[in-house]
Amino acid sequence: MNEPLLAIRGLGISYDSIDGQVRAVNDVDLEVRTAEWVGIAGESGCGKTTLALAIGHLLVEPPARYIGGSIRFAGRELMGAAAAEWQSVRGSGIAYIFQEPASSLNPVLTIGSQIAEVLVQHRRADSDGARREALELLERVGMADAELRYRQYPHQLSGGLLQRAMIAMALAGRPRLLIADEPTSALDVTVQSQIVELLQQLRREHDLSLLCVSHDLELLFQVTDRIGVMYAGRIVEWGATQQVRAGPAHPYTQGLMRSLIAGDRSKGALPVIVGEPPTLSALPSGCPFHPRCPVAEPVCTEQEQSAHDLQAGHWARCWKVQGERGV
Repeated sequence: MNEPLLAIRGLGISYDSIDGQVRAVNDVDLEVRTAEWVGIAGESGCGKTTLALAIGHLLVEPPARYIGGSIRFAGRELMGAAAAEWQSVRGSGIAYIFQEPASSLNPVLTIGSQIAEVLVQHRRADSDGARREALELLERVGMADAELRYRQYPHQLSGGLLQRAMIAMALAGRPRLLIADEPTSALDVTVQSQIVELLQQLRREHDLSLLCVSHDLELLFQVTDRIGVMYAGRIVEWGATQQVRAGPAHPYTQGLMRSLIAGDRSKGALPVIVGEPPTLSALPSGCPFHPRCPVAEPVCTEQEQSAHDLQAGHWARCWKVQGERGV
């Protein structure tokens, strides 16, 4: 099989804090193939946004620190690369779609000028060519009256239009990989559906790869090929999306699934995962999920399980799945 477009091995990220080094991403392995969509699911604070930003070297150092591992993109090792090399990859190789485009776009520049700037920097377009292509990009992402939108400022656009503008800007560098951090969570349901449909269309047209991090498990089940479930900085389950959906193995994944499906809600309160995610500066011994786990055993408090294979490409970090499938 050809080398994945993105291959991460053993990635560790920590932050400086008053309590010392806090490990936000811990020994993460991850890969994305050409034209593949991969999702990373988990509660707020699990490390998924740190992971997403680390891939493009967008973390502020310090307080963030890369403490080990490998990040390879298109066969090119980026861990330890100079700033200029990272800059050459961002935009033209890897581009981002952020959760709240209003805070990611410059409020004092027009939408069109911000897209044109990407074209000038990454595609060496002249001013006239950049303007023409920026208008084409706005039309491609479904912006009616592209001429008007080109001249408008971010505060003049709705949330859905801002997200389309952000996607147009991301596409301006003709990237091979889009990294989307909660790309639809700030949008209403109808607009969410439109944005997902747009991204799927772009995938078909351009063989675009996507890494989407989200707390919205249902969204990831709908659009991804493979999925990882993240807890306390580690991926605790990984597999083809349909494998994980049909047979979630880790108790945390099962808890997320129960909260999602919920059954007959008229008979009582919605299922929840008891407790709160652990503080990363004071992780419990053993498996970090064991204080919340309904099936924890003594060994779970003493030693964290390494990845255990369930079937081809599907694994989970859980002592329970060594002798049985699921719990």
